[in-house]
Amino acid sequence: MSKPRYLTKSRFTLALDCPTKLFYTQKKDEYPDSKMEDQFLEALAEGGYQVGALAKCYHPDGHDIKKGGYDGPLQETNNLMQKENVTIFEAAFLYDNLFIRADILVKKGNTIDLIEVKSKSFAEKDETGFLNKSEFLDSGWAPYLYDVAFQKYVLLNLFPGYTIRSYLMLADKNAKASIDGLNQKFMIKEKEDGYLDVSLSGDTSLSALGDPILRTIRVDGIVGRIFDGTHLKNPPNTSFEVLIQTYSDAYKNDEKIYPILGSKCRDCEFQSDSGKSGFKECWKQAALFTDEDFYKPLTLHLWGAYMGNRKDQFIKGEKYFLEDLERTDISPNEKAHLKSGMSHVDRKMLQIEKAVNQSNETYFDKAGFADEKREFVFPLHFIDFETSAVAIPFTKGRKPYEGVAFQYSHHIMYEDGKVEHKGQYLNSERGVFPNFDFARALKKELADDDGTIFRWAPHENTYMNIIYNQLMEYNTDEIPDKDGLCDFIKLISHSKKDSVEFWKGDRDMVDLWDFEKKYYYSPIAGGSNSIKDVLPAVLQESIFLQNKYNKAIYGKTNQIKSLNFDNMAWIQYDSAGKPEDPYKLLPPLFEGIDEEQLKGYITDLKLADGGAAMTAYAKMQFSEMSAEEKNRVEKGLLRYCELDTLAMVMIYEHWNSLK
Repeated sequence: MSKPRYLTKSRFTLALDCPTKLFYTQKKDEYPDSKMEDQFLEALAEGGYQVGALAKCYHPDGHDIKKGGYDGPLQETNNLMQKENVTIFEAAFLYDNLFIRADILVKKGNTIDLIEVKSKSFAEKDETGFLNKSEFLDSGWAPYLYDVAFQKYVLLNLFPGYTIRSYLMLADKNAKASIDGLNQKFMIKEKEDGYLDVSLSGDTSLSALGDPILRTIRVDGIVGRIFDGTHLKNPPNTSFEVLIQTYSDAYKNDEKIYPILGSKCRDCEFQSDSGKSGFKECWKQAALFTDEDFYKPLTLHLWGAYMGNRKDQFIKGEKYFLEDLERTDISPNEKAHLKSGMSHVDRKMLQIEKAVNQSNETYFDKAGFADEKREFVFPLHFIDFETSAVAIPFTKGRKPYEGVAFQYSHHIMYEDGKVEHKGQYLNSERGVFPNFDFARALKKELADDDGTIFRWAPHENTYMNIIYNQLMEYNTDEIPDKDGLCDFIKLISHSKKDSVEFWKGDRDMVDLWDFEKKYYYSPIAGGSNSIKDVLPAVLQESIFLQNKYNKAIYGKTNQIKSLNFDNMAWIQYDSAGKPEDPYKLLPPLFEGIDEEQLKGYITDLKLADGGAAMTAYAKMQFSEMSAEEKNRVEKGLLRYCELDTLAMVMIYEHWNSLK
């Protein structure tokens, strides 16, 4: 007997992103899904399971329905709903072909409170914080509010005589933990059946949890606007009820909804070369693509942030390929060029030119980079941070999703070209807030000279600002070296635009990522500026690097000193004679799961390059782990981070070798 095809809240929100995906989502074998299916790692990356467990602790009288499937949870919920007053976790309801599991449901007489728990942070006073400046639903919050609206729709139809009130329960961005070790009370574990559970540790009574760090915001106003279609500036053509029914019928009958192509297609999880590809089927159906068309560079892959709306316009105008675009398409109102290097428009046009001409020739502005080099002071320092932002704080006084810097790597290059892995830091101890020790260690690393410090992207500067602001919350009696740490941070960074205090340090970190965007373009990197993509491209084209690193000169006792590798040759060739991606020479941090899969679970794209490290750190903090496994993950983290700074060194060496 086949399983019922109910439209759940997760399938409904998937359909809101792309209705056609409903046809592919339950055909896992036929249409491979590129998103990682390991729920354990997903829970670590998102933090939702722990926040959900904490939310339940705030309702100590609740009945938890832990059964899976449909019939069992529905029957148990129905029995509990016969009570006059009851609180239920994961209450199950079925209306027509719509099935929901409510995170928290509180029934008091004829009033039902529906509480949807999300591991997202919120700082505003009420539901108006979910609106944009035009007072319409903010796109970033839309999936969460649609989720609540879908559930309320089901309850309104099942309980027509009741008052249904809807809420979002979120991490309060302004709340501070009033106890130490709060997050250590919620450990994630994987059960034998593959499902996840949170193990409560110690006293989790209301008094033991300290001041609440989650907030409950009533959202009936916005949900009402979703129901009547006034939540968007341009009202939808279809009512919310008709939309639900349309998706429900399509899913129940296994019918494909006609695809609407757009910029969102770029990240479709149903792209595959090994099985059926939902992505290809959609483009063949809606754009009449042939198999050969998928080998041509698509406008979907045009470089640049904030290009989604523009790409949607290209696709709507049937400009599917890069060769269809002109400069006026990219920037109708182009501003003046930069003083040196490529502008964003220049870079996009270069990508188009290389694609149209099928050229793999690298572009490098030697003069522009040479001008920058004149300002560098030896020895050169290359640093990389690994960071996290946990939903439930480690220590008293910290807020949800406050930045945590748990690791760095530091390479150094001397004026004679000598390179060594100079230092590193890793905190793997559970329940410890590492930021100030992190800053102390980094200060010690960089205090011996006035050499130029390099980073890749703004991330390191952002975290220096975060740690500075955290230090400013304390006085020197609490942190005796506070002033010295703050002075160091201001020396090597610059203040952010929204900072109350302004500074720009004499050794402000230099961004190689910015140089890469202005002076260098490799078609092999596919328009990406991620160091994970730029490094393999550089190694393929650099004779200098191939000659230098094709021998085992890198290691603890080798020519180039390393803290974590022995006798390593970074240039190793594949069967086609091309240098292997160095990141693929490292064992995965998790058995059977590579870094590309982990990236799929990092919601902040700015953190995607550090996805593996962030998830590994979370696993050490929030799950039961043997000493052997912990040791293996620690070694893996140290190697990953060391390679990140070595990658910066190699890219610099390549640029420096181009005459």
